[in-house]
Amino acid sequence: MNKVLFVCVHNSARSQMAEAFLNQLGNDNFIVESAGFKKGKLNPLVVKAMKEIDIDISNNQTKSVFKLFKQGRIYHYVIAVCDAASAERCPIFPGITKRLNWSFEDPASFTGTDEEKLEKIRIVRDGIKAEVEYFIQTHNQGFKISGKL
Repeated sequence: MNKVLFVCVHNSARSQMAEAFLNQLGNDNFIVESAGFKKGKLNPLVVKAMKEIDIDISNNQTKSVFKLFKQGRIYHYVIAVCDAASAERCPIFPGITKRLNWSFEDPASFTGTDEEKLEKIRIVRDGIKAEVEYFIQTHNQGFKISGKL
């Protein structure tokens, strides 16, 4: 079973969405966590965007990547879902097989009305879902994507 850690700056949006998608689509073939460089608060508009597609992340807690590192966690994949410069701040976990970077805009940086921000978040959400689907297809030989979504 592949152990995957999704990382972003605050663990408040992108990494939470990626974790939720891999848990939903991965047919229980992955152990998935997410964390941030700085522990933040869940973005309420991200929670709303995920609820629109029947995924409830409202009770998720944000976590610190450095706390997981200090605990000696081991992952097969550490996937940064932030920009490349931020991804460089991620610690090198012992025993990881691969580090990947999927660069997505930070929903915390979006401006405009809540509806305008939500529209941009939906684009990020759908992009993360597509990356997760591709990841499953290319890193989990012999398993198909779940029909849960």
